[in-house]
Amino acid sequence: MNEGLTHIVHPWAPWYDERSRILILGTIPSPASRRQGFYYGHPQNVFWRLLSEILEQPVPPATPEARRSFVLNARIALWDVLHEADIAGASDASIRNPVPNRFAPLLQETGITTIFTTGKTATSLFNTLCAEEAGMQAVFLPSTSPANRAQQSRADFKALWQQVAQAL
Repeated sequence: MNEGLTHIVHPWAPWYDERSRILILGTIPSPASRRQGFYYGHPQNVFWRLLSEILEQPVPPATPEARRSFVLNARIALWDVLHEADIAGASDASIRNPVPNRFAPLLQETGITTIFTTGKTATSLFNTLCAEEAGMQAVFLPSTSPANRAQQSRADFKALWQQVAQAL
């Protein structure tokens, strides 16, 4: 049953500072994001274009430094639900042996009032494994992954993501 699974330990620290007001969480970085060296790094992931659009800002250059600066200036923190897991490629459905990150220390250092999760698996994992420790439930956002193209063309996709701008 563990055929094709790779054990992944999260490669990065969370991106946040004391000004952060919301936290956006994925599940665990995809192989493409790990190669790029930053959150939502797959070139076909619409996260950065969508976030720029809803914040009415230009898309930041595709470097870890520029993208980190972009979210911090917007008072957004980024991280992932899982510290480590066994996973096949980028398939959240394949996740086995999930070990969650601890959120209480980050939340104590910031003014974060809302946690958003990108995708059904991230939302389910957070609300099951992390919500009690974090002291709040996550708010679902549809995935920006290239694997979610069908939902991204729906009229309500961007409307759901508008919650991010409203929470700031």
